[in-house]
Amino acid sequence: MSTNELSGELSIEVLQASLDAKIGDSFYTLDTDPDVLSQLLADKRSENTRLAYEKDINDFLKVMTGKPATPDVVLEFLHLEQKQAISVVLKYKAQMIRKGLKEATVNRRLAALKSLVVTGRKLGVCDFSLEDVESERVQKYRDTSGIDRATFEVILNQCNLSTAKGKRDYALLRLLWGNALRRNEVSQLNIIDFDPETKTLRILGKGRGTQTEVIDLGTGTVQAINEWLATRTNVLHDSPLFVSLDYATGGHRLTGDGIRKMLVKLCNKAGIKKQMSPHRIRHSAITAALDATDGNVRKVQKLSRHRKLDTLMIYDDNRHKDQRDITQLLDEMF
Repeated sequence: MSTNELSGELSIEVLQASLDAKIGDSFYTLDTDPDVLSQLLADKRSENTRLAYEKDINDFLKVMTGKPATPDVVLEFLHLEQKQAISVVLKYKAQMIRKGLKEATVNRRLAALKSLVVTGRKLGVCDFSLEDVESERVQKYRDTSGIDRATFEVILNQCNLSTAKGKRDYALLRLLWGNALRRNEVSQLNIIDFDPETKTLRILGKGRGTQTEVIDLGTGTVQAINEWLATRTNVLHDSPLFVSLDYATGGHRLTGDGIRKMLVKLCNKAGIKKQMSPHRIRHSAITAALDATDGNVRKVQKLSRHRKLDTLMIYDDNRHKDQRDITQLLDEMF
């Protein structure tokens, strides 16, 4: 018998042994009726997304059945036939519209239901789809207005740089403006993410899972962060970069809502009437960058980190105020 023939017979024997192997029962202990909602939530990396999905699905089931989102009630919904499911969801959507909920809220709740159904289909406990349920039309980034550089400087001047709180707020504001960061991106920062030597910061961007990216910082921002860190003692590399200084929560990570409240207080102190938020500062920084670069959207995209250039085009269109100018031209015809 040749070597090739011997090798072929051995391969057949190995394959036959694999086919004849006894199938174990290691996976038979799993529940036959899965907790679909729990599995959906476990598949989401963002804590905010998990909380929002759980809240929205609970709202749907309480409104339509009067019961909370227990595993059994979720399965009752997922076991419906196509026509029944579509009818129930359309009734829920109509009720949300009657209540006057905003389009974005309606769409978010529908998205949560659609994700639940997709998970149910993957687990083999659902035979219908909600693709025919249309979302509400929403104009994204309709309002990208913020404040100008001079107004932001007024806010900065409210920070008392002789105090630790003032230095913290000043550094945080410089970071929001200079890098157009989102509040959660700032809240998640640790001291180890900041490198004063290379003037860089490692951030966890929106929608990027656990993948981080390194961004460059301005000299003034680096100095401001260094001065803030100089006020702190007994900190570790994995300590939060920005912490609360309140009596009750001092030393704990400054949350996104804490950043918002800090900004609102400073704006009220500065006498700014416009409703402000960290995201308004982000809008302001992006618009100021477009002004400074004469509308170079590709350069500014590096700052804003928008995946689609079309989004920045909306910012650029809004800053030109073309509709206002044309309206004024028409108004002056009489």
